[in-house]
Amino acid sequence: MIGPVADEDEPRVSERRFIAFLAMVFGMFMAILDIQVVSASLATIQAGLSASADEVAWVQTAYLVAEVVMIPLSGFLSRAFSTRIAFTFSAAGFTLMSLLCSFSTSIDQLIVWRALQGFIGGGMIPTVFSAAYSIFPRRKTSMIAAIIGLVATLAPTIGPTIGGCLTDLFSWRWLFLINVGPGIAIALTTWLLVDFDRPELRLLRRFDWLGLASMALFLGALEYLLEEGPAKNWFDDGRIVWAAAISCSGALVFFARAFTTENPIVDLRVFDDRNFWTGTLAAFVLGVGLYGLTYVYPIYLARVRGFSAQQIGETMFVTGLSQFVAAPIVGRLLTRMDLRLMIGLAFVAFASGAAISAGVTQDWGFDQLLVPQILRGFSLMFMMAPINNLALGALPPARLKNASGLFNVMRNLGGAFGLAVINTTLDRRFDLHFERLRESLVWGNARAQEFLAGLAALYGQTGEEARLAATRRLAALAAREATVMALADVFLGMSLLFLAAAGLAVFMRRPAATPPAGAAH
Repeated sequence: MIGPVADEDEPRVSERRFIAFLAMVFGMFMAILDIQVVSASLATIQAGLSASADEVAWVQTAYLVAEVVMIPLSGFLSRAFSTRIAFTFSAAGFTLMSLLCSFSTSIDQLIVWRALQGFIGGGMIPTVFSAAYSIFPRRKTSMIAAIIGLVATLAPTIGPTIGGCLTDLFSWRWLFLINVGPGIAIALTTWLLVDFDRPELRLLRRFDWLGLASMALFLGALEYLLEEGPAKNWFDDGRIVWAAAISCSGALVFFARAFTTENPIVDLRVFDDRNFWTGTLAAFVLGVGLYGLTYVYPIYLARVRGFSAQQIGETMFVTGLSQFVAAPIVGRLLTRMDLRLMIGLAFVAFASGAAISAGVTQDWGFDQLLVPQILRGFSLMFMMAPINNLALGALPPARLKNASGLFNVMRNLGGAFGLAVINTTLDRRFDLHFERLRESLVWGNARAQEFLAGLAALYGQTGEEARLAATRRLAALAAREATVMALADVFLGMSLLFLAAAGLAVFMRRPAATPPAGAAH
C-alpha cells in the first residue's frame, strides 16, 4: 500500500496550484455531467425544435462519439501545448459550444454544437487525472483520489436529475446556459494559475495524422455502434453494419500505427504495466455499473411506478448522498488498507446491491431501493479511488498524460458497452417474458377468464366494448410484469458481472511503499 513520504522529499503544493487544480476538477465535473444532463429532457428538446425521435437521439450520441475521440488524444495535446494551454482552450471551447447549443434554432444546429462541445470539452477529463498524480506529493494522493473519484462517479449519477429539474423550472436551453458562467471562471482561473509543465512543441513536427484519423474512425464508429445498435436491432440495420466495418478498419490501422510509429498519437505500451491494464479493465467494468444503473433505475421508476422526474430524483438522491458520506472514509482508508482488498470488497458490495435489486417487484419504491442504492453509492467510491491510485499512482510523470486518457476512455467505453447490452437484454427478455405471460393467459384459462370478467364489470360497460377494455387492461398489466421481470434479469446479470470482476484484484500488484515522487516537469 502507498505509505507516507517524508515532507522534505516531496514538492510542496502552493495555494496557487491547489486553487488551479480545484478549478480543473470543476471543469471535469461539468464535462462528465453533460454526458447525461440531456437524457431526461430529450422529449422536451424534440418538441421545442420540431425534431423526430431519431434526430433528437443524436443530441446525446453526437456528444459521446466526439468525446470518446478527444479523451485519448488529450494526452498528446497536453504534452505538446502544456496543461495550461490545453485545459484553458478546452474549458473555453466547451463554454462557447454550450452557449451556441442554448441558442440553437434547429436540431441540426444543436447536433453540430453538441458534437463540438463533447469533442473540445472531453480534453478536460483525463487532464485532471494526470495533473493530480503529477503535482501532488504521494502522501496527499489519497485525498485527491477521493475527490476525483467523487466527481467522476457523482456527475453521471445526478446528471439526469439536474437536467430534468432545469428543464421543468426554466427550459431545456438552461441545460447549456448553466455552463457559461462557471466555464468562463474556470478558463480564466486555469489560464492565470496553472503552471504545472511546459510545452513540448517538438512533438508537433512528428504528429501522426494517420493515427489520429484511424483512432477517430475506430472509436467514433464503435461508440455510435454501441449507442444506436439496440434501437436499430443491431446488424439488421445497414448503418450499424457500416459502423462496424468502419470501426474494424480504423482499429486495424490505429493499432498498426500505435506499435510501429516512433511517436504514436496514443502510446499503448503503457499496458505493459500490470496494475495499469488490470486497473483499466476494472474501470471498464465500473463504467458498466456507473452508467448502467443510472439508466436502469429511472426506467423502472418511470415505466413501472409512474414516478415523475422529481420523484425519480428524490429516490435516486440516496446514491449521491452515500457517495458524499463515503468520500472522506475512502480518503482515510487509502493509506491504511490494501487497495486490492478495497477494490475486491467494493465489487462484491456492488454485486450484492444489484442482487438485492434482482428481487424487484412492481411495488418497490424508496424504502425497498434504499439499501441497494446505499450499497451502490458506497461501492462506487470504494472502487473508483483505489482503482485510480493503482492504475495511475505509480506511473512516472512522463507516461501519466497518455495513460490517463486511455484509462478514462475505457471507463466511458464500459458505460457505452453496458448500456448497449442492457438495452438489448431488456428488449429480448421483455419479449420472452411477455410471450410466456401471454401463453398463460390464453383463452380457456379459467382464472384469466374470471379476471377478465371482473375487469369488464369494473368498467361498467357491456358486450364487446367491456371485454375489449378489459383485454387491453390485462395486456397492460402483462407488459408491466414483463418489464419488471426483464429488469430483474438485468440486475442479476450486473450482479454476476461485478462478482466475477472482483477477481481482478488478485492480479493487481501491491504498490511499492515509496513510489517515485510526482513532481511537475
